[in-house]
Amino acid sequence: MEMKAKEIVIKGKVHDVGYRLFLLSEAERLFIGKFDARNVLITGEQHLIVLVGGAEERINRFVEFAESNYPPEASVESVEVKDYGEEVRSIDSFRQSFMVFRLTKIAQAGVGMLGKQDKTIEILESVKGDTSKMLEKQDLMLEKQDETIKTIKEESEKTREVMKEKIVEDVEWVKEHSAR
Repeated sequence: MEMKAKEIVIKGKVHDVGYRLFLLSEAERLFIGKFDARNVLITGEQHLIVLVGGAEERINRFVEFAESNYPPEASVESVEVKDYGEEVRSIDSFRQSFMVFRLTKIAQAGVGMLGKQDKTIEILESVKGDTSKMLEKQDLMLEKQDETIKTIKEESEKTREVMKEKIVEDVEWVKEHSAR
């Protein structure tokens, strides 16, 4: 089985639309062994650079998928594919660092929420004498907290679902290959 690697450069509105997770999911479905994807800005334009390595047939199927399938919120202007001669990290390594990155974003959102709460508390203390203003500020604070909690829950559920799917796939693969 011949191994090969490809670099896929996707241009357009490709950041903050779930593109990397979208392609990671397909790479896992195709049992691609090597995978990396990163968002970059080149002369102010959004690019997603994807590296895949593995069995030639699987890589070709992944390239076909990447050329014709996009996340719903993405707006792709072009997809360029070329051979890649360097090492590509394992898909497991990418998945792990990607999940850590996503959890870091969630944590940063939480820290931002705390900063906003501190500002809200300062505002509330400055209007202690005016009960109606204080209640309005508290309502705004609770709405912001609810939005942040909802975002954290949604991101956690997405992460949980991806991990669950991967574990189920891995268990099935082990069962299938253990029976041989």
